[in-house]
Amino acid sequence: MIVDTHTHFYDPTRPQGIPWPPKDNELLHRTVLPANFRDVANPCGVTNTVVVEASVWVEDNDWILDIAKDDPTIVGFVGNLDTEDPDYVSNLDRLSQNALFRGVRLRRKELQSADSEATLADMKALADRDLEMDLLAQPGDLVTVASIASRLPDLRIVCNHVAHVLITGEKPDPEWVAGLNAIAAHENVYMKVSGFVERAELQPAPTDPAYYKATFDAMWDTLGEDRLVYGSNWPVCERAGSYETVFAIADAFFSDKGDEAKQKYFVENGKRAYKWVEL
Repeated sequence: MIVDTHTHFYDPTRPQGIPWPPKDNELLHRTVLPANFRDVANPCGVTNTVVVEASVWVEDNDWILDIAKDDPTIVGFVGNLDTEDPDYVSNLDRLSQNALFRGVRLRRKELQSADSEATLADMKALADRDLEMDLLAQPGDLVTVASIASRLPDLRIVCNHVAHVLITGEKPDPEWVAGLNAIAAHENVYMKVSGFVERAELQPAPTDPAYYKATFDAMWDTLGEDRLVYGSNWPVCERAGSYETVFAIADAFFSDKGDEAKQKYFVENGKRAYKWVEL
């Protein structure tokens, strides 16, 4: 079993269409459903996924959950809800009645207002329901993430896409490394090792794992083997590299750390972060 904790599913052929990706995105504007995921993931040994909702339509949370109820490939779902929506809490209550609904992804808007009691209350609403919070953070945001983690120690936080650090093949951004050290002090914060081919300075992204090693080393040295989680960001990753490339780069690094660490990265850490449905 290997679980990819970051995929996006959608179908532009639906009568209502989709709000994202846009029609002019020839690469991504296509049908992307569990069967399509299995076509690219199963050859790599990846068996399951946690889907992350990118659509801003509230009803698309229900659409994914409806697909998931009949497809055991999906072990969890991270929804997309606007904290400024008056129905935010009621939607949380409704969606969380489904065991596959594991959390919500918030964005920089919430990070930038993290000092406000209202934003903290919106985040605490997740912890109160034993849900996690995915975050789209930048390197300079990690200090803020650490502050949130300190104030809400019962909230499981998963930073997406290596916190969008630029990967150059050399030592990573010192601000990002300082941020890693800040979140390392809080065991409720995880880093999703995803989106790294998109963050490569060279494009198309290098396929040699050595190019990413300094960045991966920094995460390993600060967060250790218990707080790094596998995600592909498929199909978006295809802008920079294939699913096979993404998996091979991650697999090379974590295989070198031993079987136990590899199992944690590909399965156990994600299970603790998301508390996904048992298979």
